[in-house]
Amino acid sequence: MSQYTQHPQQYPQQGAPAPAPVAARNGLGTAALVLGIVGVLAGLPMFLFWLAGTLGLIGLILGITGRGRAKRGEATNKGAATTGVVLGAVALALSLVGAVVTFAVVSETVDEISKSASGSSAPKAKGADGAAGEEATGETLAAGDSAVYDDNLTITVSGPKPYSASEYAVGHTKGNKAYQVTVVIENAGKEKFDASLVTADARAGKNGVNAEQIFDGKVGAPFGGTVLPGKKATATWAFDTPAAAGNLTIEISPGLDHDDVIWDLKL
Repeated sequence: MSQYTQHPQQYPQQGAPAPAPVAARNGLGTAALVLGIVGVLAGLPMFLFWLAGTLGLIGLILGITGRGRAKRGEATNKGAATTGVVLGAVALALSLVGAVVTFAVVSETVDEISKSASGSSAPKAKGADGAAGEEATGETLAAGDSAVYDDNLTITVSGPKPYSASEYAVGHTKGNKAYQVTVVIENAGKEKFDASLVTADARAGKNGVNAEQIFDGKVGAPFGGTVLPGKKATATWAFDTPAAAGNLTIEISPGLDHDDVIWDLKL
């Protein structure tokens, strides 16, 4: 009787499961590309330099980080990250140029405004006899005196004369008196002068009551148009004053580029 040994049946072993693939981390490279593009576009209009600089810096940092991921095999968009780095650097350069240009333009504009505001605003007083005096700003001039500005614009107010307002005159109150003055503007400078901006305010008496300007067919017409270099313009104005008023104060405002000047006229 023969004997045999029974061996257990062998089955092939299955191998260990393969690790799941890791998803590419492409977010930083993509963000760097987008920020770089937007940053460059923001840097083209130079006044947005602040936005271009911010986006360019962030894009540059994200792009460098994205390239590091690509080198380690964690990302697959190395090209996008590299482009983001380049565009971020360009946006930063544009922001610097924009900042320099913007600040230069603003500084020049402020200087021009300052020059325009102060260039000829403080007039000198010149007496009726032609004698030059001190600055007329903050002082009162007398009848016949002139205010001479740095741009050679001269304003002269004559002495007051009694005026008989017509019955249809506007601004005259029955029982009050009326006085007329002649205002002459002489432009001895090199630039034309816009006389349409010239205005006048008047007060009368020791209490400084408002002296209404009188308008009728003879007086009250304002200055108009332009006074060319070497030319003059003349206007005749009349003002309504209380009967007992002893003086008439007239303040002439030539416009934004020239200080107001006050004449104190004895009635």
